[in-house]
Amino acid sequence: MTHSPVIEISNLTKRYRPADQLAVDGLNLNIRQGEIFGLLGPNGAGKTTTISILCTHLQPTSGKIKINGKEIFSNQLAIRKEIGFVPQDIALYEQLTAKENLLFFGNMFGMHGKELKSKIDYWLNAFGLEEKAGKRIKTFSGGMKRRVNLIAALLHEPKILFLDEPTVGIDVQSKNVIIDYLKEVNKKGTTIIYTSHHMDEAEHFCSRIAIIDYGKIITKGEPKTLIEDCNGCDKLEDIFLKLTGRKLRD
Repeated sequence: MTHSPVIEISNLTKRYRPADQLAVDGLNLNIRQGEIFGLLGPNGAGKTTTISILCTHLQPTSGKIKINGKEIFSNQLAIRKEIGFVPQDIALYEQLTAKENLLFFGNMFGMHGKELKSKIDYWLNAFGLEEKAGKRIKTFSGGMKRRVNLIAALLHEPKILFLDEPTVGIDVQSKNVIIDYLKEVNKKGTTIIYTSHHMDEAEHFCSRIAIIDYGKIITKGEPKTLIEDCNGCDKLEDIFLKLTGRKLRD
């Protein structure tokens, strides 16, 4: 793995009017080429807002962001070709089949013909969905929808993959399949930025993490090192609770 930053974030802020509190508050972060980076935090901490800004879906209030050396909001079209995004909410057309959905999303990225069909067949087979290709999405389980949603983001072979809670609400089998294939994609050079509430999953999946709360990064580093440096902490969840507290978040 190289250590050059593929994402550079400087003094990023976002305020949703009329709220007084910033959703993202002066965030500074570099993410390295080829790593799996976890952005972790309680509900409302600013994770999804940050991911949405990085994917050019949301304008920041202030700050600078570069992806592969390019300022993102003056190079949106070029940036979007280099990234894949898996949102927290399923972004599929319920009335279309799995294959029809993937053809649609592939076309959006300029893919057509045999190349697109070959990639769709490959990923449907990889995720155990080849026999469901002609079935409508509305008949799929939550885990199956998550897998199709991920395939839609992988078809154009993005250099950077953003994942917002990619394993939320699914069975263990689907979660393991998704994590295993994400590791394979990462080994081939794709940088992954991932948000999750699953601390055990993040501890074993991520090469580095940052914990964000009230829009600010409160710690970052390699999970193993953070655990070793935290008195009384045996796992990443211990650090998370120690820094963010046990109070319930809406």
